[in-house]
Amino acid sequence: MTDTKLFSPAKAGTIELKNRVVMAPLTRNRARAEDDSPYELHAEYYGQRAGAGLIITEASQVSPQGKGYAWTPGIHSDAQVEGWKKVTRAVQEKGSKIVIQLWHVGRISHPVLQPDGADPVAPSAIAAQSKTFDGTAFVDTPTPRALKAEEIPSIVEDYRKAAENAKRAGFDGIEIHAANGYLIDQFLRDGSNQRDDAYGGSLENRSRFLKEVLEAVLSVWEPGRVGIRLSPFSNANDIADSNPQETFSYVIRLLNSYGLSYLHLVEGQTGGPRDIPEGGDLAALYALFNGTRMGNNGYDRDLAISAVNDGSLDLVAFGRPFIANPDLPARLELEAPLNELDPDTLYGGGAKGYTDYPTLAEGSVAAE
Repeated sequence: MTDTKLFSPAKAGTIELKNRVVMAPLTRNRARAEDDSPYELHAEYYGQRAGAGLIITEASQVSPQGKGYAWTPGIHSDAQVEGWKKVTRAVQEKGSKIVIQLWHVGRISHPVLQPDGADPVAPSAIAAQSKTFDGTAFVDTPTPRALKAEEIPSIVEDYRKAAENAKRAGFDGIEIHAANGYLIDQFLRDGSNQRDDAYGGSLENRSRFLKEVLEAVLSVWEPGRVGIRLSPFSNANDIADSNPQETFSYVIRLLNSYGLSYLHLVEGQTGGPRDIPEGGDLAALYALFNGTRMGNNGYDRDLAISAVNDGSLDLVAFGRPFIANPDLPARLELEAPLNELDPDTLYGGGAKGYTDYPTLAEGSVAAE
């Protein structure tokens, strides 16, 4: 079955895509330990997966303070920009488009990962019952330090500089990571944001940081090249909200005033069940957005084809299937078997479990 919209060209804002299959952002913890920069191995990895219409890079910190896990890449130094240039060239030479996901983890970090051993920062001094990887072991995330109002503009400026660096590195656009319990999500949710100033309390105030970040990056990029990722019903990293349907309805209406490239939603729990809690309505959230809609979480071939053909979605992001199947779009179109994922090589390491998965032409290992 090849006459489906999933494999047809599309546009995400002003980014023209050869198909509607998107490679989702996937943290793989393989940046250079000394400077958090990507290098030739990353160029090979992303270049192998350039059959996707759009590639969204692994989350990349906008500043040293934004780092939450060992060996994750950044986009705040010249060395990192040079490393990403290798990646963008490798992808674009094969006719795909690539955007970088801009990331500040907020409270999901640890002093050993922070400049000068500082405490992680967050909207409020509320610990997440979560863990992070410090390069040696998984460790509990500590109670963060609440940001002072006067510190927030410098973080917004970090996003603007990261957006500039992304342009220098040759990306086709950027994606703002506002999902999965990281800093922007922490501001949006009333479970993690209990401030009593202009950044807390009302939905307008809790959305203020996101609004300022949007306006900062839009001073660098045209709106049609800026996407955003949200996870309305996910409790990843111990994030919670008393009324996520109301919160994210407000947020999506706010986004409409900017004319963004796309809205990328994690459906259900991040990397887990697709179930939506009582009172939640994913279709209603999508319907609020006046632009390209991208769905993510647990999609297989049939579900993706159905969602695009019936108009529920414009683009579908695949995560783990892209790890083990560098030629995933071709496999999906041909209904070919998929390689089996090696869970022991997901995070850290080198080429093994990263760039050594075979394509169909090279011979596949069928998944069970």
